Amino acid sequence: MIYPWQADDWNRLQQLRAHWPHALLLHGQAGIGKLRFAQHLAQGLLCEAQQANGEPCGTCVACNWFAQGNHPDYRIVVPEALAAEAGPVNASSGADEKADKADGDEGKKTRTPSKEIKIEQIRGLLDFVGVGSHRGGARVVVLYPAEALNVAAANALLKTLEEPPAGVVFLMVSARIDRLLPTIISRCRQWPMSVPAPQAATQWLAAQGIDEAPALLAEAGGAPLAALALASDENRTLRDWTLKQLAAGAGCDAFACGEALQKLPVPLVLGWLQRWMYDLLAQHTAGAPRYFPQASTALARCASQADANAFARFLRVVTRQRAVENHPLNARLVFEELFIGYRALFA
Repeated sequence: MIYPWQADDWNRLQQLRAHWPHALLLHGQAGIGKLRFAQHLAQGLLCEAQQANGEPCGTCVACNWFAQGNHPDYRIVVPEALAAEAGPVNASSGADEKADKADGDEGKKTRTPSKEIKIEQIRGLLDFVGVGSHRGGARVVVLYPAEALNVAAANALLKTLEEPPAGVVFLMVSARIDRLLPTIISRCRQWPMSVPAPQAATQWLAAQGIDEAPALLAEAGGAPLAALALASDENRTLRDWTLKQLAAGAGCDAFACGEALQKLPVPLVLGWLQRWMYDLLAQHTAGAPRYFPQASTALARCASQADANAFARFLRVVTRQRAVENHPLNARLVFEELFIGYRALFA
């Protein structure tokens, strides 16, 4: 099933069924349910008793196979690190190929799962699309997230997108379309996914038993699934403590931040910092923070004390750090440098 706020996207998408594109690029904000939408769409394309509105029937042989994760005409390609998100349905994460290459090497067994879609996975996918359909219908590939394609994998996929085999449909899902190669984008039909209206998203979160839904939704940038994840985030206590440090302005203890946060992923803390910086700017220019409205008083105080030139320089530092956030780094040193830089805004 798709989420309630996706009904309009689903209905509008049915207009393409008469001339379905060989590659559809579903893109939009992270945390709005694009992957589930793509999987539901894939099931609809494979369903052998499809309803008038394109919905899968849920009872035919193809739908049963899809639900069990063994439909022969469906593949989903994800990085190893995201294999759990893909569910049981014919996921191709490349883990099996890597396991075969390990040959008992202990170091390989303990390595961090890859966050990229690698060329080995695309080569395996090309074997799949080169074989005829088992059921005489479409063959469907979901690729998630498309921005995880490394350069070699993207180039390997490009040839197939240029000359797609008959009956093959690619459903590519992306939260960062700006990170895709232009040659990939140009060979897909783009479909921007809608962010739900605040009222609809808040009602859905409340139905999930989430307290403080408006505040969580604001922090998640309006994305309901991201807000749902925040509600059960094990790092929420540290996040609240970090916001108090940022609210202290010149009193921010950079070394305490480095000590307390050093075991957290660098991208996570950078996300907190970037949202706070955005709200400082929003508070200064419009008087209305986006992510942390409950901290508007502290934001207003910090915004009035920050030096504008130092603020611009620090934003560039944070942006550069974002570019290397997934590289092996000493997290403590990274955080100390960032929070020392933040404190300097108020010198």
